[in-house]
Amino acid sequence: MESFSQLLALLASIPDPRRAEGKLYKLQFVLLFSILAVVTGANSYRGVRTFINTNRIRLNNAFGLSWKRAPAHTAIRYILQGLKPTDVEQAFRLHAASLNGYSTTPTDTMSENSKSNRRAIALDGKTLKGSFDNFNDKKAAQVFSAFATDTALIIAHIEIDEKSNEIPAAQQLLAELNVANHTITLDAMHCQKKHLKPLLEPMPI
Repeated sequence: MESFSQLLALLASIPDPRRAEGKLYKLQFVLLFSILAVVTGANSYRGVRTFINTNRIRLNNAFGLSWKRAPAHTAIRYILQGLKPTDVEQAFRLHAASLNGYSTTPTDTMSENSKSNRRAIALDGKTLKGSFDNFNDKKAAQVFSAFATDTALIIAHIEIDEKSNEIPAAQQLLAELNVANHTITLDAMHCQKKHLKPLLEPMPI
């Protein structure tokens, strides 16, 4: 499907945790179908498999595949858990940047001619609903995201360490993104000199 071609190419660039032999299902399609499953309400590996199995013929026709059955939920779990979060995040940042029409890499700064395309980017932390684990006494996961307000797209996010807070996460995310000449908004907790100083220093080229 043409509208998914760019996303599929980026998903295919993610290193596959499986051995070279015996790959019945290509990684990019497992990832894409898992995304579609979650968007439509799946919240477990079994739910992802149910989505693929229910829509298998339609997915085959749309993407030129010949899957005879959906992958087992254990296979989906093995693939997804074997991925490196940083690799997946990089692919999604590139996809978000292409949709937004600008680069998010710190070495690719805006030119003078593109200053009219300045964006407003809101940085904020959120707690993921249902991510706590009472059995293992694990707190709910928190993520810190960069949100492009004009396109309503998240261009990047990182997980906040359980023993930390939003301030170090904001420093890390701003250091990783190209935010020169953009308008950045953050919560009041970030308005401290010792935290703002690194942001006021010129970024390395």
